[in-house]
Amino acid sequence: MNIEIERKFLVKNKDFKNLSYKEEVFKQGYLNSDKTRNVRIRVTNDKAFLTIKGASNASGTTRFEWEKEINRQEAEQLLLLCEPIIIEKKRYYIKNDDLIFEVDEFYADNQGLILAEIELNSEHQKFKKPDWLGKEVTGNKEYYNSYLSKNPFKNW
Repeated sequence: MNIEIERKFLVKNKDFKNLSYKEEVFKQGYLNSDKTRNVRIRVTNDKAFLTIKGASNASGTTRFEWEKEINRQEAEQLLLLCEPIIIEKKRYYIKNDDLIFEVDEFYADNQGLILAEIELNSEHQKFKKPDWLGKEVTGNKEYYNSYLSKNPFKNW
């Protein structure tokens, strides 16, 4: 079983952009965004993925995740079957010692929202917090992409 351990933060400013070593544009939709599991279709610059995620643990840091690369054309067709709001965002990758922050700048219905995530090897792993990192929102369901696909940031 694949387990994802991550922490999520708001971002205070756009200083992270100068530190990015890679960028990707994402379009993703949810075939199912139930609170106990979600099924996502994601299309990036040149690839596509089907992802299934389980419910988070009590702290919100850990959950089951299964992902498989799929045909990009088929993924584009599956996006048409997804729940109404498609998430559009640009992801920036920033090295932080031996870890990587993934910072998502959202567009369309979630314009103005910027979130940073860091995947860890254990729930209590320590890491350096950059100056641009803001309030922690790990476990706050409002900041899950599946939530944003039903309740976009523009409506908050």
